[in-house]
Amino acid sequence: MRELQIVKYPDPVLRKKAVRVERITPEIHAFTNEMLETMRDGNGVGLAAPQVGVSLRIIVVEADDKVHILINPQIIAREGSETAMEGCLSLPRLYADVTRAGRVTVTGTNPRGKKITLTGDGLWARAMQHEIDHLDGVLFIDRAIDDTFRWITGDTDEEGNYTPKPTSLEDAKQFFERQAVMSNKG
Repeated sequence: MRELQIVKYPDPVLRKKAVRVERITPEIHAFTNEMLETMRDGNGVGLAAPQVGVSLRIIVVEADDKVHILINPQIIAREGSETAMEGCLSLPRLYADVTRAGRVTVTGTNPRGKKITLTGDGLWARAMQHEIDHLDGVLFIDRAIDDTFRWITGDTDEEGNYTPKPTSLEDAKQFFERQAVMSNKG
């Protein structure tokens, strides 16, 4: 199994609309398993193929003790609304509040080629919406509430809780752009 690398903002692949998968081949099946392992290695809840540099409409989500691998997923129904903190493996340590549907119904194809329809709420629904957004070049920072951006650093308070440090979206973007320049030089 090859080791996939998480692509970081501002890599252009994160802003492209991903291409529909026309045939599920053994390579696609193996790739979905590699994505799942990469997501787990990064302590993520979900991962979209563009986040590993592959512009295909594939996501993996592991929430509520369930793993779902979906090819060509689509949200076909949304209900309610909830606001909660989100982060992203492609924008490490940056978090913000995002309002999303509280419950969604998603359709897609599993790696064995079977059409499936799933409905869920809570973290599962949030992760599905977040990852499907990635397939359309939309990042959580595009949907976030402006003055809620914060860095989660290694600093902790007296009780051992991580101390968030407020930031602006513009400062965060500049940080990631500097990081990209530095990694391209090295």
